[in-house]
Amino acid sequence: MTTDLVKYRNAFEQALGVPFSDGNRVERLINGDEIFPAMLKAIREARHSIDFVTFVYWGGAIAEEFAVALAEKAQQDVQVRVLLDAYGAKEMPRHCVELMEAAGVLVRWFRPLKTLRVWRSDKRTHRKVLVVDQQTGFTGGVGISEEWTGDARDPTEWRETHFRVTGPAVRALYAAFFDNWSEAGPWEHSLREDRCAPDNDSGAPVQVVRSSSTVDWTDMATLMRIAFAVSERSLNITTPYFAPDPVTEDLLVDCVKRGVDVSLLLPGEHNDQPLPQLAGGPSIERLLDHGVKLWIYNQTHIHAKLMVVDGVVSVIGSANLNHRSLGKDEECSAVVLDENLAAMLQKDFVADLDNASALDATEWRNRGMLTRLKERAARLFVEQL
Repeated sequence: MTTDLVKYRNAFEQALGVPFSDGNRVERLINGDEIFPAMLKAIREARHSIDFVTFVYWGGAIAEEFAVALAEKAQQDVQVRVLLDAYGAKEMPRHCVELMEAAGVLVRWFRPLKTLRVWRSDKRTHRKVLVVDQQTGFTGGVGISEEWTGDARDPTEWRETHFRVTGPAVRALYAAFFDNWSEAGPWEHSLREDRCAPDNDSGAPVQVVRSSSTVDWTDMATLMRIAFAVSERSLNITTPYFAPDPVTEDLLVDCVKRGVDVSLLLPGEHNDQPLPQLAGGPSIERLLDHGVKLWIYNQTHIHAKLMVVDGVVSVIGSANLNHRSLGKDEECSAVVLDENLAAMLQKDFVADLDNASALDATEWRNRGMLTRLKERAARLFVEQL
């Protein structure tokens, strides 16, 4: 490992107290045309176990296909456990749940909404983790719904990046599943044979960070902020929901002041949630005024959650740059010290800019009064976004 990577490794470990595991392989998958076939192939080839937690499980042919694939494996005596967030998956077709349960899939719902404890219902699991046979893991931003199918060719096909992981880091991904699974029902732990691939000298160090829901601060906030703090040359961020708190704004401004080239890629008119976009308006103005470069993706909704630090460190997973991800929800992200992966994600970022338009500080500052009033209204709910 180069001296630079050791420096980053030490910084993340010291800030989070979570060690890296060595010898991992992390493969990036772009858009539904690559993501879903890889996930379904892993499910269909499972021999022992499938553990799956997701925030979004909506509808469409792909939702049916996943339900059928999971049900078929359960009928083949593979232990299949599916954990669905009770809010994020509330639109899931009931017959998909019934099909899985009838086949022997163990289904649990995370924090059902039928409770008087509103403070509990407000905090969701936003994790997106699939672990097959404890050997192969998947994580990133994808949800199980028709919106994620295709290759981001038009507004009906969302732009997404997901990752397949093999190696010791899969243990930590499994722990992110098991953590939420255990809360959602009876404790059912039996020691499994460890089938994770052993450390490989040629593999990448990976740090998996899972944050638990709380108020105002989580390990995910620390992860994002240490990534800003250690950057020296460049910081490229793609996030679908951008409504940062003042500390995050300050850190991004500080990056520019010390000479870091900071670029953010955000969704545009095809954003599926306009409130976060409006709530982030004043933050965008301040960042533009201080030299942060911002682009708006035009082709479709961009849902990828990615960060590349200095062209060598990749931060991937389920977290957005908003109050909910950094201060409320259960998230799972990973820091990958792999210059090849970082270069690939950097190349993807540049390619995405071909379908984006740069924001101009003067034009943004002169946006209409009606827009500003909408932003003020949205800011009233910023901690929920």
